[in-house]
Amino acid sequence: MIVIWIFIFLLIIGVPIVFVLGLTSFSYISISDASSLMIPQRMFVGLDSFVLMAIPFFVLTGGIMNAGGLTTRIVNFCRMIVGYIRGGFALVNVMASMLFAGISGSATADTSAIGSVLIPAMKKDGYDKDFSAAVTAASSCVGPIIPPSIVMVIYGIVAGQSIGALFLGGLIPGILLGLSQMGLCYYYAVKRNYPKLEARISFKNIFKSFFDAIAALIAPIIILGGILSGIFTPTEAGAIAVIYAFIIGFFVYKELKLKDLPRIMIETATTTAAALMIVSTGALFGWVLTYEQIPQMMSELILSISSNKYVILLLINIILLFVGMFMETIASILILTPIFLPIANAAGIDPIHLGVIMVLNLIIGLTTPPVGVCLFIACKIANTTFERLVKAVLPFVAVSIVVLLIVTYFPGTVLYMANIFR
Repeated sequence: MIVIWIFIFLLIIGVPIVFVLGLTSFSYISISDASSLMIPQRMFVGLDSFVLMAIPFFVLTGGIMNAGGLTTRIVNFCRMIVGYIRGGFALVNVMASMLFAGISGSATADTSAIGSVLIPAMKKDGYDKDFSAAVTAASSCVGPIIPPSIVMVIYGIVAGQSIGALFLGGLIPGILLGLSQMGLCYYYAVKRNYPKLEARISFKNIFKSFFDAIAALIAPIIILGGILSGIFTPTEAGAIAVIYAFIIGFFVYKELKLKDLPRIMIETATTTAAALMIVSTGALFGWVLTYEQIPQMMSELILSISSNKYVILLLINIILLFVGMFMETIASILILTPIFLPIANAAGIDPIHLGVIMVLNLIIGLTTPPVGVCLFIACKIANTTFERLVKAVLPFVAVSIVVLLIVTYFPGTVLYMANIFR
């Protein structure tokens, strides 16, 4: 149990999660009879996966599309469709996040890309800056649910599940999450009398904006369609998406410049390195937990409380919502999947259903204090205080939890599409 106490202590004093995982594992191996050779061995094993190479490709695709003008065109297309409705800019924000989610698979990338465009525009149009930032942070959480999803790639590797089935399993929950947020935005828009475009958009302008954005809208179809049809793997899909985004941004829209590429590459390398460091130390920490039989002990503890599937799902949700408030998403997946997967198997819970539930729980944590990463990004863009933003985002968190309960207790929302693929 010393592993748990070291882990908790390092978290409390604010040590970054990658060092928490590494130092806890190193401390355990130093005082146990395990060989020190296990440290590099298990870290390497954690990274020895072809599917993990999809992560830098998806991150790079999002960066190229943002610099190449594809993000702006997605926003303009969304504005043509819903801009005339009361609070149209807020609806555009959510809708654009849903479409951008099919490209980057990252909530933080969505917050940065969409937020840098729409938060200033919403403030200029008369929206409260707290509300603008809250909409952006909350809607960006659709990113890791709607395929492709970096977090689901990690879960699929750890749990040994089909990446394609996980991607399809997240489709309906992602749409439900987006639509529920749009409904909340409309409620506040009417209540606070937020503006709308004066004139109804003509079909001519809608078609014009659609054809202007069609190259960007095709990207998710290429990524998901290629994976589900078996033409290429998730990693190959990411590589093809990078090439496609470069061609569209550089040759078609002509907004991507060669001088932008070094900056995009550096940002991609930084993001990828951080993620893979967590994966490697998480694999080492997972081995320590397994060596100490922590997953079995947790399984026995939860199953001793109740063997009812619905009660177990409720307990898993409570634990994950709490963990998501304090821990990074990828690290949480790496640590908790080996613990919850045996419990799910014993209770008859489908591993794909469990994966979507875990991802949905943990991305809600991206908008909850004290470690809501998306909140800090949106807070900086909107130039507002963290406390005010937390207050503004709470209704969106409540709506997300309602969607979580629907997804949890109606497994068909996940398994209907996943079973078609399987």
